[in-house]
Amino acid sequence: MKEIEDRMRELGVVLSEPAKPIAAYLPGIQTNNLLFISGQLPTKDGQLLYTGKLGLDLDIAQGQDAARQCIINCMSILKQHAHNWEQLVQIIKLTGYVQSADDFYEQAQVINGASELLQKVFGEKGRHARAAIGVNALPLNAPCEIEMIALLK
Repeated sequence: MKEIEDRMRELGVVLSEPAKPIAAYLPGIQTNNLLFISGQLPTKDGQLLYTGKLGLDLDIAQGQDAARQCIINCMSILKQHAHNWEQLVQIIKLTGYVQSADDFYEQAQVINGASELLQKVFGEKGRHARAAIGVNALPLNAPCEIEMIALLK
């Protein structure tokens, strides 16, 4: 859909080839009309954009930028499975994991970096249910990881 591609271009969203899994799992798997996208880290061109814990090594703005990159990586997998944006019915749910210092309680604000981007790109189809969970550690010392469920035609 040209409208979605135009919005992505305006927002500086560039989809690349989905990252190769770092362990024994599939990046995404479809069952009937549901697409389950495995947790994506904030990688770009094969490199983590940020490392460390929110509230210790990184601030909320950096965390939001990392979450934004996680969801761009989810969108790359979504596009690969859907082939075109007209196949997207709705983003159903995000689960965001935020590597957090012991006294950091703003996980929801960090994951907003992903949620707000989805809504700007897809409009009502980008609104979703969500969980934002603080964790002690994530793979590769990533500050966040996001998994997504989407409904396709």
